[in-house]
Amino acid sequence: MPKYVAAIDQGTTSTRFIIFDHGGNIITADQKEHQQIYPKPGWVEHDPLEIWERTLQVIDGALKKASDQYSVTSNQIAAIGVTNQRETTVVWEKETGRPIYNAIVWQDTRTDSICAELAKNGGQDRLRSKTGLPLATYFSGPKIKWILDNVPGARARAERGELLFGNIDTWIIWNLTAGVYVTDVTNASRTLLMNLDTLDWDDEILKLLDIPRAILPEIKSSSEIYGSAKGALNGAQIAGDLGDQQAALFGQTCYSAGEAKNTYGTGCFMLLNTGEKPVPSKSGLLTTLAYKIGNQKAVYALEGSIAITGALVQWLRDNLGLIRQSSDIEALAQTVEDNGGVYFVPAFSGLFAPYWRSEARGVIVGLTRYVNKGHIARAALEATAFQTREVLDAMEKDSGVKLTALKADGGMVFNELLMQFQSDVLNVPVVRPKVTETTALGAAYAAGLAAGFWKDFDELRANWGRGKEWSPKMDSASRERLYLTWKKAVTRTFDWAE
Repeated sequence: MPKYVAAIDQGTTSTRFIIFDHGGNIITADQKEHQQIYPKPGWVEHDPLEIWERTLQVIDGALKKASDQYSVTSNQIAAIGVTNQRETTVVWEKETGRPIYNAIVWQDTRTDSICAELAKNGGQDRLRSKTGLPLATYFSGPKIKWILDNVPGARARAERGELLFGNIDTWIIWNLTAGVYVTDVTNASRTLLMNLDTLDWDDEILKLLDIPRAILPEIKSSSEIYGSAKGALNGAQIAGDLGDQQAALFGQTCYSAGEAKNTYGTGCFMLLNTGEKPVPSKSGLLTTLAYKIGNQKAVYALEGSIAITGALVQWLRDNLGLIRQSSDIEALAQTVEDNGGVYFVPAFSGLFAPYWRSEARGVIVGLTRYVNKGHIARAALEATAFQTREVLDAMEKDSGVKLTALKADGGMVFNELLMQFQSDVLNVPVVRPKVTETTALGAAYAAGLAAGFWKDFDELRANWGRGKEWSPKMDSASRERLYLTWKKAVTRTFDWAE
């Protein structure tokens, strides 16, 4: 009897392979970073072949640890789920598997002019009623168009059916299974090409963006058996596929309408389960798929996407040398009592929710001679909490649901200073679960359900345990004063890039 399920978690900066037991506990894991490529300001790329190589390395690494420590073999793994950085776009040759260009990452802003051109007729929201999304550089559709327009011969080859497109989930599954060509509804809902009602590619939009249907994968549910793995995982069923933020919602067991989670990673992503009907947003949020389990009805979510949170800490480390490792940010921020009047708005890729302003650029405001690097570090952490508050305000406005507690996960949830400030700024408790790898866990859950390893949501809910909780301590006058000054700082980022 198989005793485990596993997940490939392919993120923006690294790839992980994690093996879980029936209780949702981590048995073992392996992780490797990959290179971030910045060819021009605002451009961000990854090498898809390097990502695939890292995937193979972490599978081998975790299997070896599992075998050494627990005598686990690959045939004891019931099923494998895949979760991925969403919107990051790969186009490759069907015959050789060779990408025709680097992967264009979700943060990349090169498709600005494509989006502006499309918005001339019908504005930024012209595709929102069908897709739930504004026209923005964030999504895959304009990135596919850019590749087909800019790589010599690509368009003609795409029309002849020689090329394939995928977000990273499709790329991984295609390589892992030697040719199964699928995506799931959550990933497809991030392309700007899928119709939220039909859950299929929309022919009108494909025509508008001049993207041949032949290069798009088949859209499946998030939990079903897609195919069998080759290589080190030979024969294991690939049975779960969820974009990373939806996977975290799933791993946090937010299965009822009104339940929400926030993931603190490279960016920050808050998702609210809205049930079986898409809720259109009037406040700058995205209407997206939460998950679809086999033949069951699709479940929808409202999402607030923030481009830069953990990435700001990396930037202070790598670009400014202010800290030696990311975890040093908390100690540096604790050398001061407060932000010293400094606000840091990290609009490095423009502003995502709730503004959707691709021309915005990052600012640090409120500088005086009094300010030192501790204040800058503190302002960088506070930026994450303030941006989350803006998204939560929009969510409550759209859904009419008042949040009573926020389930938090991702790398930054171990930063005590940030989590306390987050609770203070939101005025609700912030809860960290016992297992914080909720993205990988969500993909493992989806795969395990398809393979019969878990029987239902109740079994998964029983696995969820509270790790730590932070409660608000700030008085309301301070909270509102800080937040209003933040909102003022945000306006200083507008209209910067031409």
